[in-house]
Amino acid sequence: MDFLSRHVTLVLLGLPLFVFVGMMLFFLVGRRAKLRRLAGDPQTTMDDLGAVKAAIFGLLGLLIAFTFAGAAGRIEKRRDLAVQEAIAIGNAWNCVDTLPPATQPPIREGLRSYVESRLETYRLVPDLDAVMAEAQHSSELADGIWREAVTACETPRGQPVRLLVLRGLEGAFNLFQIRVANALHHPPWVVWAMLFLLAMLSAWIAGYGVSSPGRSNRTYMTVFALTTAIAVYVILDMEFPRAGMVT
Repeated sequence: MDFLSRHVTLVLLGLPLFVFVGMMLFFLVGRRAKLRRLAGDPQTTMDDLGAVKAAIFGLLGLLIAFTFAGAAGRIEKRRDLAVQEAIAIGNAWNCVDTLPPATQPPIREGLRSYVESRLETYRLVPDLDAVMAEAQHSSELADGIWREAVTACETPRGQPVRLLVLRGLEGAFNLFQIRVANALHHPPWVVWAMLFLLAMLSAWIAGYGVSSPGRSNRTYMTVFALTTAIAVYVILDMEFPRAGMVT
């Protein structure tokens, strides 16, 4: 399990702060580099990094846009899967009606416990260890429900509806596994590393490009760094719903 998933609260707060502070530091480093160059060569051009700036800033904007779009797509997919799972559990509940009445109570009780366990899984976020433990409990409950259903389907009255009941339960349980897999699906660490690297390079280039003696332009750089940090926070918040503002 990767660091982002295991330390989600720290990630949500720490990484945007790291981006903001890092960009401000790199801005100052870039500014000092430009001032030293101006001190040695006062006639140097003030904008001799035009092509590099355009490439770095453009790449940073594209990476933020694609990362944002990916996070938005994943959260929408998770919402759709939540609806599909709820519908599948409802269908499985209705399918139990076709079994012999004497075999229905243990299956229904198991489904009630299963649904409560599935809800508890998301109440425990962002404690990932507790979430995975509860997910394992849900899986054990699903196994118990399946065994009860198979036993019920072996009775003379259960055999004709065997396919209907078992497929209904299978659909609900499969969606549970799909949701768990999707919850742990995030961009690889190299994407985040590239995003932060480009943010630092952009800050250095901005500090180098806009600085001149007697003018620091820190207000502009603060806005730039803060905007980038907020964008990173929103992306992370969508990547890890229920742990931040997106619930």
